[in-house]
This record gives sequence, structure tokens and C-alpha cells, in this order.
Amino acid sequence: MTGLDLQKVFKPIKQEAEPPEYKLMTELQLEEATRHAVEKARERLEMPPVLSEREPINDILSEDKILDGIEPYKYVFTDLTYDTPHRERFIVVRETNGVLRKATWEERDRMIQIFFPREGREIAPPPLFKDENLMNVFCQDRHEELLNLCLTQFEPDSPDYIRVHHRTYDDIDKHAKYDLLRSTRHFGGMVWYLVNRKKTDGLLMDMIQRDLLDDATSLVTLYHMLHPDCQSAKNSQEHNLKGLDLIKVHI
Repeated sequence: MTGLDLQKVFKPIKQEAEPPEYKLMTELQLEEATRHAVEKARERLEMPPVLSEREPINDILSEDKILDGIEPYKYVFTDLTYDTPHRERFIVVRETNGVLRKATWEERDRMIQIFFPREGREIAPPPLFKDENLMNVFCQDRHEELLNLCLTQFEPDSPDYIRVHHRTYDDIDKHAKYDLLRSTRHFGGMVWYLVNRKKTDGLLMDMIQRDLLDDATSLVTLYHMLHPDCQSAKNSQEHNLKGLDLIKVHI
């Protein structure tokens, strides 16, 4: 359903300008270059992970009253072992009242970014991701750009990552701008979100109007897999419906 529009996948991005490179190719070389481009495009269209929101960390390791009030600031201790996976990295916080606890997810993300910086990620999330600023981005049809930045800034199971993705999908569905994410790696996540929430009517009509009947069939099939108790799923299974008949029974 994602689609494979090479013009869209390899659209120009803002970067330092370089002189164009021209090559003379035989027909065989052109076919090989096209095949390589398709393979590379499929890699770029790989869907990001869709995860449940992570559970908060509220573990207290000890309460040392003797340390209460000794220091005016809390201390954060971070395991800097190079080859330790970040999810397994031990990070604790000593509070001013003597409590020693595990760091929260937000504290962990901040400390890991300080000691193991990831290109493009900021220590504090930019104001762009605040709810009051998202509408400005949506009005400019920069949904894909927003999701790409979100992938870099947040972990896939963080509340902010999930919130921004859901707000973006809702805006696209509200204004029927599905084509903004078609042939991008975010289209599959949007479809999954809409199917889970039984909000596929707009997307299904968009596919039918664009004559994407195979995609529409796949959408209905996925809907029936996730919601096998709905009436259309029961009817399609009873009569072994496929293709256009499957779409009709769902509508």
C-alpha cells in the first residue's frame, strides 16, 4: 500500500550544491541502474517501528537520610561503558534529600545524548514538537518533514514520539491528505493507526478514487485481520470474497 514513486523517494533535499554528474549508459546498464535505484528506494521506505508507550521508571534504590541537605543539587551518575546498549545502561540520580533512584526516561535520554550524541538530535526537544506549534507545520503540508525530525529526536516508544505521530495522522485523515505520505516510510504507520482505530473510510475512498484497487483490497484485508468480529469480515469469510467484491461488502 505504501507505493513506490521513485521521483518522490529521491526528491531533492536541502544540502550543499554539487555539480550534476552525467553518465552515458547502454540499455543494459540503464536497466541495472534502475534496478539498483528500486532496491535503494525500498530500503528508504522501510517502516519505522510502531511500539507501545514505555512504562514510567519510578524505582527507588535507597533512602540515605544522612545525606539529606548536604548538597543543594542532585547528581546524575551514568555508566559510560562504550559497548553497553543504551537501553541497558545504568543511570541513577542522587536527590538532595538523600534518595537514590533510577533515572526517568527523560533523564536517561538527556544524559545519553550528552555522552553519546546522535547526529540531528538535540538535548532538549525543539519547540516545533509542542502541540501549539504543530498546526503551523500542518498548514504548510510539512507532515513528512515533521515525522522525519520526530524519528531523529525521540525514541519510538516515548510519549512525545507517539503523540506527534498520532497528531499528524489525525490531521492527514481530517483533511484527506493521504498522498502526502504515500511513497514514504511513514505511510504504513499511518495505515496501521487508522485501521486500529477503525477510521479507514476516508483512506479507502481516496484509494478507490485514485484507482488503487489492489491497495484498497489490502486495506480491507488488514482491517478484517485486526477486527475479525466486524460484519464485513464475517461476510467475506463466509463467502470467500476477494478483490472488488471484498471492497463492496466492506463499504
